Amino acid sequence: MLSKVGASGKPRAVQAAGARFGCVLADAGYGSSAGFRQGLASRGLLYAVGILPTQKVYPADVKLTMPGPKSTGRPRKHGIPSAPAVAAAEMIASLGERAFRQITWREGTKGALSCEFAAVRVRVADGPTDASGGHLPGEEGWLVCEKRENGERKYYLTNHPPGTWLRTLARLIKARWSCEQVHQQMKRELGLDHFEGRGWRGLHHHALMSMLAFAFLQHLRLGGKAHAG
Repeated sequence: MLSKVGASGKPRAVQAAGARFGCVLADAGYGSSAGFRQGLASRGLLYAVGILPTQKVYPADVKLTMPGPKSTGRPRKHGIPSAPAVAAAEMIASLGERAFRQITWREGTKGALSCEFAAVRVRVADGPTDASGGHLPGEEGWLVCEKRENGERKYYLTNHPPGTWLRTLARLIKARWSCEQVHQQMKRELGLDHFEGRGWRGLHHHALMSMLAFAFLQHLRLGGKAHAG
């Protein structure tokens, strides 16, 4: 099950209700939050989220070394990284253009949908804060760059394990389009955006009814039959 987390997304509550996820997808509005990514990882969820090109990352093989004790001042709490953190865009640029591969993720109504992708293992700079105010290396994951035909580049982080194929990462990242389509259809056809109340309970009830209606219509679209009532 793919899930696009929105403003009211609560993975813990959804998991407790018995839902199981294949991968959680989110745009850079959520993916840029270290707390959000760490919260997903702590729940055992795989994610593929957008980030800003300025997101700091370390090489995957970065090491922390603890220097000798200082003669004055407080003792060090954290080691010193063996390599500096750089922006995601800079890390991808260091790979060179040969790192990009043309990936087709699905067939669209006008033919194959494809563009170029590159990926590299990194450790995200979202660990503890050091004395200079920067962040030390956090968890390891994939930094992915999508290079579109118009030259625009988009950046993503995923916590999928080493050895995951680039094609798999690309398909997961681009699967968010289908989630966006579902969201738009619920707003246009089922009134998801017509709620005028002020309480969370009312909003949740309204969203739930919209999703149930969508699930029923999708069941019919896929060849299901309505039960005679």
